[in-house]
Amino acid sequence: MNRSVRQALALWDLEGAEARLIAQRENAVWRIDHAGKSYALRFHRPGYRSDAELASELDWMAMLARSGLIVPRPVPRSDGGFIGRSEEHRVSLLTWLDGKPIGEVGRLAAGLNPRALSRAVGEEMARMHDLTDDWTPPQGFVRPDWRAVGLIGDDPLWGRFWEHPHLTSIQRDMFLRARKAAGRALERMDLDAGLIHADLLAENVIEHEGRIAFIDFDDAAIGYRDFELATFLLKFLDRDYYADMRAGLLEGYSARRRVQPEHLDLMLLLRALSYPGWIATRLDEPGGPARSDRAIQTALALSETYLKGRT
Repeated sequence: MNRSVRQALALWDLEGAEARLIAQRENAVWRIDHAGKSYALRFHRPGYRSDAELASELDWMAMLARSGLIVPRPVPRSDGGFIGRSEEHRVSLLTWLDGKPIGEVGRLAAGLNPRALSRAVGEEMARMHDLTDDWTPPQGFVRPDWRAVGLIGDDPLWGRFWEHPHLTSIQRDMFLRARKAAGRALERMDLDAGLIHADLLAENVIEHEGRIAFIDFDDAAIGYRDFELATFLLKFLDRDYYADMRAGLLEGYSARRRVQPEHLDLMLLLRALSYPGWIATRLDEPGGPARSDRAIQTALALSETYLKGRT
């Protein structure tokens, strides 16, 4: 256990706890075991989120947990605050949720029924959005805005995807034409928008004691609700059970909230376009070039399909 972890544990009076590093991505996440209880200790990447954004994320999670959604619950420090500092990192502590992810990298875990599982996920997404719309956030609440400007404006939140260094001139033109067409479509659509998780990949959806649970709210944002559904589906586009997953997700979500298939098609394109911008600054990371190629090819395929459907 390094010094930063020991300093962080002291903020929650958890000296002597066992600590294991379990994830090193945008944040470093340690599993903490102490006195028969388990926690997730997060070291937040410096410069990625402001104090207000982190506090807002935790406020939202706390509300969802109180309301019965299965999500990690923020744990207050001994002085009542939710955010601490250990050396150069801000840190937070969450309750640990036992369970297994439903899959990873666009592949469902063995033995799961794609349609039934996706229906359950859709129901929980809709429930999360219902609870959120009925909630009045505290003063000072702030999260990134991932609507039209944040997705396809001049400076998208995840970067100018059309300027990815590996694009050919033809590919760049394809992205720019898709961006323009998507912008026009967004102006015409009446879209449901609000606070969304924005990163419900299979790795962030787990089965916990027979129920669907959501973890990793780090990318929570103000965005389109159909974008939430598209994020879950995108990685499964090339699977033979994709149609079953899409049908199940729409069945589960539409039981509580409005969803339109044509809106979802646009959101799949917008979600795909975001990834080349994100990976462009991470090409030197392990696996970066391969992930970049996949992101570009997926975004190109959806761009071509979308543009053909509009001509």
